[in-house]
Amino acid sequence: MASAVPPSALDLPQIGEPADNTLTPMQEKQLGARVMSELYRVGYILEDPEITTYISALGWKLASHSKTQAPDLTFFVVADPRVNAFALPGGYVGFNAGLLLAADNESEVAGVMGHELAHVTQRHIARSGEDTEVASIATWLAVIAAIIAGSADPDVVIGALSVGQAMNYQRQVSYTRAHEQEADRIGVQTMSGAGFDPNAMGSFFQKLEQQSRLYGTGVPEILRTHPLNTNRVAEARERAAELPQVAPQSSPDFELMKARARVLTVDHPSQAVDYFSAQLSAGRDTPANRYGLALAQEQFGQSAQALATLAPLSEAQPRQAHVQLLDGTLKLQTGKIADGVATLERTLQAYPAYAPAILAYADALMVAGRPDDARQVLISRDQVLGTQFKTYSLLAQAARESGNMVEASYQMATFLFLRGDAGNALAQLDAGLRLPNLNEQDRARLLAKRKEIRGTLPESWRPQQGRQRAAADALR
Repeated sequence: MASAVPPSALDLPQIGEPADNTLTPMQEKQLGARVMSELYRVGYILEDPEITTYISALGWKLASHSKTQAPDLTFFVVADPRVNAFALPGGYVGFNAGLLLAADNESEVAGVMGHELAHVTQRHIARSGEDTEVASIATWLAVIAAIIAGSADPDVVIGALSVGQAMNYQRQVSYTRAHEQEADRIGVQTMSGAGFDPNAMGSFFQKLEQQSRLYGTGVPEILRTHPLNTNRVAEARERAAELPQVAPQSSPDFELMKARARVLTVDHPSQAVDYFSAQLSAGRDTPANRYGLALAQEQFGQSAQALATLAPLSEAQPRQAHVQLLDGTLKLQTGKIADGVATLERTLQAYPAYAPAILAYADALMVAGRPDDARQVLISRDQVLGTQFKTYSLLAQAARESGNMVEASYQMATFLFLRGDAGNALAQLDAGLRLPNLNEQDRARLLAKRKEIRGTLPESWRPQQGRQRAAADALR
């Protein structure tokens, strides 16, 4: 049996037995959903439709070339500038925004994604332990949340560890070296099959290894959960040499999303303004640097300056979706409502299936005082229904602005439930059920949604407060 990662790599408990003996696929999905709800609660997920859509498209491109059929996957981005990536139970795959910042090209990002995807398809989480003392679902949830979110929010660690105090916390949660080798081997094959440069996995590993030596104790987070050594880098290079060779090209979106990630993960927007201003002053007036400066200025509350900064790029690239979405948003913020709506409408016409364009146009329609039109845009697009959580918060906003409070309660409950906040979702539905003059059709719809939400919760996770439950059940 392969030896485990040394305890110094990650001071957390070992949990689990081989695959189905430990967790069924349904249990894995429930665990992953619970962790996601906790990450949403503490604001650890970067809820940016453009970056999320970019990462998801890259992930699904890789998944389509996996030799093992992937489960239902959810790709998400963590608002953290450190380099890390991880797979949760149930097909949830997370990538720190810092991964984009550290990568020199799209193939390097694909190498990490291919590795994490292999952890999912090979069910390494369920196979990660061989101990017969299996932790409870609550402890699984607590420990995974502590691993991912703890360093960003100490309160999460304290709360998470308190759930599992009975555990022997001297054990370690880690993938075995055999799992890491398997993920590397499968990952490099997957990325090569998807048309990426297979050498990028080894080059990115080497870059991280050099960084860890340079900074001593400041080891990148990804190395704490995915330890490297020279043999692993060499093996990645050897495998890549056996595969078809391609030039490490990137999509036009890569550099723009890298700039966007930098802006959205700094401690204060002024830092990003200073960074991109320095880039342009040094003569590096690239589309990514100009876009980054405009976005940073917008985040800093300097919308007029941002619009002027972006203007040359917007004129030069009238069909670049990210540029035009920012241009339209800035026009709205500077009072040019008609121009902003027109810009975003043109962008949606050019990219009718692009979810961020759909959301941005609907948002613009509400700014323009057209909530019913915004609602029609949202409910007529399959690309956002059920996949983009923001859709339901926008539908709730449109309903409120139209005076339809029943619909607002329903859509906000859907939004909260999709984010894993079942408690507040039920509270929204209960508030809707208390509205005066509620007709039978609306009442039935709210009750059906309420039953659906309660039915997805394991009994141990359902609200335990007797008074709340009794009051809610009285509404049936």
